[in-house]
Amino acid sequence: MRKFSSYGPINTKLHYYVPREALVQQAYTELVGTDPVEGGHYITVWAPRQRGKSWVMQQVLKRLKLEEHFAVAKINLQSLKDNNNLNEILHYITQHLSEQITCTLPAPNSLQQFETLLTSKYLDRPLILILDEFDALTDAGISGLANVFRNIYIQRREKTDGISPYQLHGLALIGVRAVLGVENQSGSPFNVQRNLHIPNLTADEVNEMYHWYEQESGQTVNQAVIDRVFYETQGQPGLVSWLGELLTETYNETPEQPITVAQFEQVYNLALHALPNNNLLNIVSKARQEPYKATVLELFRTQHEYPFRYEDPQLNFLYLNGVIDWTEHPPDRTLIIKFPCPFVQKRLFHYFAGEIAPTSGRLYDPFDDLSDTITDNALNVPRLLRRCETFFRENHTWLFKDAPRRQTDLRLYEAVYHFNLYAYIRDFLQRRAQVWPEFPTGNGKVDLMIQYAGQIYAIEVKSFTNTYDYHQALNQAAAYAAQLMLDEITLALFVEVVDDANRAKYEAVHKDAETGVTVRPVFVETGES
Repeated sequence: MRKFSSYGPINTKLHYYVPREALVQQAYTELVGTDPVEGGHYITVWAPRQRGKSWVMQQVLKRLKLEEHFAVAKINLQSLKDNNNLNEILHYITQHLSEQITCTLPAPNSLQQFETLLTSKYLDRPLILILDEFDALTDAGISGLANVFRNIYIQRREKTDGISPYQLHGLALIGVRAVLGVENQSGSPFNVQRNLHIPNLTADEVNEMYHWYEQESGQTVNQAVIDRVFYETQGQPGLVSWLGELLTETYNETPEQPITVAQFEQVYNLALHALPNNNLLNIVSKARQEPYKATVLELFRTQHEYPFRYEDPQLNFLYLNGVIDWTEHPPDRTLIIKFPCPFVQKRLFHYFAGEIAPTSGRLYDPFDDLSDTITDNALNVPRLLRRCETFFRENHTWLFKDAPRRQTDLRLYEAVYHFNLYAYIRDFLQRRAQVWPEFPTGNGKVDLMIQYAGQIYAIEVKSFTNTYDYHQALNQAAAYAAQLMLDEITLALFVEVVDDANRAKYEAVHKDAETGVTVRPVFVETGES
């Protein structure tokens, strides 16, 4: 029986997978060419990590090897990472090329000699070459090889009689961030390629994988579980398969019974907080690096949307390492940055919350009467927020002393307050309640959910910017509560300072006419000016 696997390219004989036939066909056609006599294309295959780039090209490779007309080779360059010796790079590629096409090629000692190896002097058939992890090479290696490939492509195209000494028919470079010119200050020399983007799995494709498991194992997976897997991962192939492994193997203690939402919640909590995953560890490691950390913290601002630009070095780095993604803004089709999926955003939130607000210290006097805030069967969320505001005000100096600040104006990032609010509520309630963040839009919008005494309490967190946005926030909070099937929601509004008159005016309880939801706005004064 097959298994779910998230450890490198999928083995179609051993693992559950999605055929992705359209993508495979597209890549195949690009390399072979719509008219093979005229030659194939040179393509770059790109996407954030664990999207399935290498696996798709493996399937293409299998199809190409059935074509006796072509010599075909796929070489992984990961072991050459940070190797500055160009001759060693050329020797490595030549050695593996010789082995795969069973042809003895002399070791080149220059780029010119390497280019000559790709002619009919040494190759008796057209060659289709796939170089995986191409951007693992140093800038010198990337630029040198890209110049060779560009020169071959152009000379092949310029031959009016259709006869060229070069046998490099098609070329695929996988993971080519630097080749696209983003980090090459002299400009990309490789401007002849077509781009093949590898998207996430669709909801139907995720369903297909889990239904395949049901057929082979005889164990039912509740549809709500499959829906949650897709929602939390947005179809990221590596995460879909990792959750599949945890659900069907590692924590599948009753394989004779259906996998339920309750089991998913248990597994998801472990995956979020306790279990190592190389993909997620890599994402966190990239997000916490400077100067990228500042960009990630800015993305947690609740009232701002940031445009996505591929050529921006920081955004490109974060995008291709799976820290961020983009979505299309409906009104004007502007591309807006978002986090790639709730799973990644929650993992980042918890990491930064642990770093920036590891503990709230002493929250109240041991003899303090808390009955105005919490009883055995109810929680007063507005009163809890008021206590948090008091805590911020009284402990502002030490609480935010080492917190990260924007370089432009030295003000605290808004995210700092998000993390500290979460930490305060978590520590105040301790083990009496479950507290977790939700991110319904994928950008900076944060909602804190509390489960206490059999009830769900929702807090939508925003910054107070102006009265127009305030009224919009009331409507949005009501709509979100209705979506959660809640009758009431608290709207927490961070504000630097607010006087008593405006507090009384804008903290008035709002009853939404359309949904019937009660929205309770509460200011949380940060004290920063």
